[in-house]
Amino acid sequence: MSSGPYMNQGPPGPGQYNYTAQNNQQNSYYNNAGQSVGPPQQKTVAGTQHGGPGFYQPGLQPRMNGPSSQGPPQGPTGQQYGQPPPPGQQLNQSSPYGGYQQPSRGPPQQNSQQPPQRLPYQPTSQTSLPPSSGENQMTTQMGGMSLGSNQPGMMGGPRMQNPVRPQGPPPSNMGYSQGLPTSNTVGPPPSSQAPGSIHRMGMANSRPPPMTGQPPTSNTQMGMYNNQRTNAPMGAPPNSMMGAPPNSMMGAPPNSMMGAPPNSMMGGAPVGQLYQGGPATGQTPPMSPVGGPGARPQYAGMQNPGMGPPMGPGMPPGPGMPPGPGMPPGPGMQPGPGMPPGQGMAQQPAPRRLDPDQMPSPIQVIEDDKKNRGNEQFMTNSRGLVPPLVTTQFQVIDQGNASPRMIRSTMYNLPCTQDMIKQSQLPMAVVACPFSELPEGEFPPPLVDHGPNGPIRCNRCKAYMCPFMQFVDGGRRFQCNFCNCVTEVPPEYFQPLDHMRKRVDMYERAELSLGAYEFLATTDYCKNNEFPKPPAFIFMIDVTYQSIKTGMVDLLCKELKTILDQLPREHGNKESAIRVGFVTYNSTLHFYNINSALAQPQMLVVSDVHDVFMPLLDGFLVKVSDSRAVIDSLLDQIPEMFADTRETESMLGPVVQAGLEALKAANCAGKLFIFHTSLPIADAPGKLKNRDDRKLLGTEKEKTLLSPQTGFYTKLGQDCVAAGCSVDLFLFPNAYTDLATIGQVSSLTGGQCYKYTYFQASAEGERFLQDLNRNVKRPIAFDAVMRVRTSTGIRATDFHGNFFMSNTVDVELASIDCDKAVTFEIKHDDKLSEENGAYIQVAVLYTSVSGQRRLRVLNLSMNCCSQMADMYRSCETDTIINFLSKHAMKASLTSNPKAIREGLVNRTAQILACYRKNCANQSSQGQLILPECMKLLPLYCNCIIKSDALQGSSEIMTDDRSWLMQAVMSMDVPSSHVYFYPRLLPLHELNPDSNVLPVAIRCSADRLSDTGVYLLENGLSLFIWIGLHVPQDWVQQVFGVNSAAQINIESQKLLQIDNKISNQVRSIVDDVRKKRPRYMKLTLVRQRDALEGWFRHFLVEDKGSNATASYVDFLCHMHKEIRNLLT
Repeated sequence: MSSGPYMNQGPPGPGQYNYTAQNNQQNSYYNNAGQSVGPPQQKTVAGTQHGGPGFYQPGLQPRMNGPSSQGPPQGPTGQQYGQPPPPGQQLNQSSPYGGYQQPSRGPPQQNSQQPPQRLPYQPTSQTSLPPSSGENQMTTQMGGMSLGSNQPGMMGGPRMQNPVRPQGPPPSNMGYSQGLPTSNTVGPPPSSQAPGSIHRMGMANSRPPPMTGQPPTSNTQMGMYNNQRTNAPMGAPPNSMMGAPPNSMMGAPPNSMMGAPPNSMMGGAPVGQLYQGGPATGQTPPMSPVGGPGARPQYAGMQNPGMGPPMGPGMPPGPGMPPGPGMPPGPGMQPGPGMPPGQGMAQQPAPRRLDPDQMPSPIQVIEDDKKNRGNEQFMTNSRGLVPPLVTTQFQVIDQGNASPRMIRSTMYNLPCTQDMIKQSQLPMAVVACPFSELPEGEFPPPLVDHGPNGPIRCNRCKAYMCPFMQFVDGGRRFQCNFCNCVTEVPPEYFQPLDHMRKRVDMYERAELSLGAYEFLATTDYCKNNEFPKPPAFIFMIDVTYQSIKTGMVDLLCKELKTILDQLPREHGNKESAIRVGFVTYNSTLHFYNINSALAQPQMLVVSDVHDVFMPLLDGFLVKVSDSRAVIDSLLDQIPEMFADTRETESMLGPVVQAGLEALKAANCAGKLFIFHTSLPIADAPGKLKNRDDRKLLGTEKEKTLLSPQTGFYTKLGQDCVAAGCSVDLFLFPNAYTDLATIGQVSSLTGGQCYKYTYFQASAEGERFLQDLNRNVKRPIAFDAVMRVRTSTGIRATDFHGNFFMSNTVDVELASIDCDKAVTFEIKHDDKLSEENGAYIQVAVLYTSVSGQRRLRVLNLSMNCCSQMADMYRSCETDTIINFLSKHAMKASLTSNPKAIREGLVNRTAQILACYRKNCANQSSQGQLILPECMKLLPLYCNCIIKSDALQGSSEIMTDDRSWLMQAVMSMDVPSSHVYFYPRLLPLHELNPDSNVLPVAIRCSADRLSDTGVYLLENGLSLFIWIGLHVPQDWVQQVFGVNSAAQINIESQKLLQIDNKISNQVRSIVDDVRKKRPRYMKLTLVRQRDALEGWFRHFLVEDKGSNATASYVDFLCHMHKEIRNLLT
């Protein structure tokens, strides 16, 4: 009869749901000690022993039983950042970024305080949860826990012995530079010592309760001391870390923030009392003697901690209790008149830290969704159906709505009125990735040809035919679901209706039965009413001294011969229709004639870079198959021609102009692959000054560094978009290159920027070539225009991503590939109807790799609601985080970082406070109540605030900050999920006889064991952390040495040793890299080595090196913010 610890009894009220297979909305309840508890009671009867489906045994690891509609973001993406110091510079070992020798503050050292005490735990027969990892051992959670304590918690896995946090330089190529950390961080207090932090966790009063033997009856008293233990002296003055005088709360009316009536002696629940998750229903758990063997923590509705059993004459008092008549005082109590002092009066309770195991876990949410929805078919035939998490493997069956791999919404039940959005602050947004790669077993959108008249469209709003349009008048007309206009059906498209008023050919036409499909466009959709030519790729190579010296030119020319064989082509075609051209440059431009009729390539030099022109037409852009011999000859000669160059100054503006002119002259769209090394300081258009000043990052003046210093590259990017010319930048800098300025040509054109700081071909060559290889062969569309159409009552407003908009409706992209996403916000124009629902259609007009003009159409239908609970039930956290992060990145260019971070905190608090107020108003204000599908929102919000893309400081280079911001702006939902919350895999738990991956663990240093090996990836960085006491046989099988101390951590490759463990580890690394848009360089980190500080930088649940809050501290701060909003 047990359906899970979150089963609520009684009729559902506002925000109160009985869990069934059809209803995945649940609430998570946690007490002030951070432990998961059952829903609170309104009133209980003393002495009753309850234990039913609503009963949750405190102290156990909470387990989500229902299919959670939402979950945390997943794994990482690919480019690493960081670099070694220039020759002659000494590394600063105290900085996680490995700065030069400067006074620096590294990450906080871990405290070695006494670990939390454990009590034996006796599970009851009513509890459906299994014992936690410690069998009958449970971490003691007591009142008076100090949030500021760095004491290691009992986390469930083996704990690292004597953990230290050495800091040092980052890996040699990570793109992040070194610098001095600053202390001007703003936002939530990082620890309990900060102003506004929650110092007291459940000990608002140390005054003993009345000796009536009856449990308190007020809601405030019942919700105050949930789940606290009483095995420590309660009468002693509170620890100094608690932040209040011992008796500050005794005998005085409680603070208004405490949520209790003025006459409540207990004063209500303290601010720090941690979360719970839902409506106030459930049974009162059974009571047991306090402090004895098998003692359980107290529950809502029981006597408050410190009371013990009701005392009668002759009964000894419990710890911290007033003595009964004629009895000596208990331990820690003040003696009565004429009585000897009690034992332990001078003792003080040791500070306790909240147990992170009792906080909402992203790993548990991910695993629950995999268990409930993994490896199943996801049918898209229902309106408003919430898809599985991005971390779950599933197969999409398109039956009317587009695949969630192509389009995802922050919510699938839109509120009927704008007032609900204003009150909740929930974002209504959609993330579209129209050309997303589909897994094996799923089919790309089919191509539909409607002949010379083109696609069928609504006469009024121009929406394209879709499954949601209704045919009327026997099939002669159709009513648009977007604007309700009725349009005549062309005679050639007419088909009669069946008895269900559906067209008889409905399942024979993709546009009537699928959510994603393509139309073959007519000349009306082409420039100058002419069909386009196949696109072109132009490779533009910097041949200055630095490029030659690092080996970049030689490596690139060698590998291009192979890469050119993998140009993208239409399905079924034997060869690609894309043409290629080559340009080299230093202070002049060199064009090459590679006509197939030539025996050797010809160089044409353009020295007037102030007025760039195209020196030749025929022979510059050719098909690879036609001119293969000439191309190979050219690639062999380029490194030799410039081997002795002494040119050091470079330019960039004329290079882009030359590529643009070449595509214009060929009358085709295309992409420029620019391989560039340094700040363009040569006397040429686009010349830049070195304005780098890392001290400004994190201050109000940082936006001057993050914005372009000149409008030249912005204007150049817009010109490229108009001509369908996309730009991909491959940068190999040794110093500042002003990426905020030159990056405009790639971000505006839908291109991508790659960065290889301190590049050396021997070390970084593989990563560079893998990135280039994927870039060339991945699915891509050219000269694209995207328009979003919505049904009546809503409209698309703000757009976020790498593109250009010349008006308010058309998103112009010179190219868009499978790794790029566009995020847009939806706002109300009018009231919506629950009966009609809401519809969104994303149409992308583009040129394919074969030169065809096509339209790709994505459709999404959503429900509408008038109840807050319905809206919160259908939200998707991963998509919300994608939107919030892009919104924050865009604001970084115009606002100060403090306002941005505070805005994120305030919006998150408003979202959760609205849920608490409207969906769980029967619960005590001392409980933090989180909606089941968004219980990870505080964690992910903190991850955004702590991310290097937003958290500006002098620890990273200005270029790195700009590069990360551009990368985040184009991320799809899976990429942003894993970037903000990295994936941490325990490799030492691999089963040699199974190919199943070990379950990921939470990103915290407390989860690391010195006998373990862990892989961490966030899509841009890839680490393997090796404990010092890893078993010798494991080290021998994987690394080929006898101990962890002998491992060569400078190596970027794993040895190919023929055994099961070695093969599995290498297979996991390869699989992780293939799933990310960028190739991640492997960095080996040994425990206590210099690089460990950099590795710990990505453990996002811990306190950051720049004083950012840990997960626990941020959650306490969030609870305080919510209480402030509610009162």
